[in-house]
Amino acid sequence: MIQRALFAFLASTAAILPAAGANEPAEAQPKWNKPIEPFRIAGNLYYVGTAGLAAYLLTDPAGHVLIDGAMPQSADLIAANIGRLGFRVEDVEIILNNHAHLDHAGGLARLKSLSGARLLASAADRPALESGTVPYRDEYWFFPPVPVDRIVADGEIVRLGASSLTAHLTPGHTRGCTTWTTRVIEQGRPLDVMFACSLTVAGQPLVNDHRYPEAAVDFAGTFARLRRLSADIFLGFHGNQFDLDRKRARLGSDPLAFVDPGELRAQVDRAEAGFQREMERQRSSAAEE
Repeated sequence: MIQRALFAFLASTAAILPAAGANEPAEAQPKWNKPIEPFRIAGNLYYVGTAGLAAYLLTDPAGHVLIDGAMPQSADLIAANIGRLGFRVEDVEIILNNHAHLDHAGGLARLKSLSGARLLASAADRPALESGTVPYRDEYWFFPPVPVDRIVADGEIVRLGASSLTAHLTPGHTRGCTTWTTRVIEQGRPLDVMFACSLTVAGQPLVNDHRYPEAAVDFAGTFARLRRLSADIFLGFHGNQFDLDRKRARLGSDPLAFVDPGELRAQVDRAEAGFQREMERQRSSAAEE
């Protein structure tokens, strides 16, 4: 009873929590949370996030799936965007998260409260979600803790009505970083969609870190795994990382504006190169100590 009351209190006070993350400049936060009009990406998939933080709605007559909650201050904007599209937040049955950091998990408690939905997450990210802190990253800001209703395993398929999403554990950015895939139909064409968990190092120690010593190995395994997958539509959780604004602007004249089968490979190549540079930097720094 006390734990549930604490969850409810923290969710209700989300709007007054700190807005700045450790590796994200404070001046970026207002832009991240700037409202934008929601829109349909393809098939029954919609963008319901903010200007800088992505959240996605997969709709079905049996209920909807919401992917990600952005920051605490973003939750009500996401709920309002769902309403602007003609859907009800109360019809969201399942909430998924890509990883347990403030800017992607901060709004989950509030959205769970508004919808009554079940939150599904990986076992490795569950401790962070339920505590509101990242145990191995002291610099990451607190966010409202949220109870996880069910753990999803690697390769597990989450079904709701005619919709289904597959969980792919892609750790590195967090221990439980989860990439989700689904399929939508646009103009009679089946399209494989990937909601990729973050691939950036973002300050994660890769060398001599006793709290997450396998981080570098996890990143390498994630890059290798993603190279074995394919996607017609690649989506991330910061719009600037996958050219959201340009693709959105093209939707009026091209309903397949988000389709680019080569983007997944390009994203992995770019992320792996950045990882290698950061690994060398950290190794050099460690050698000098």
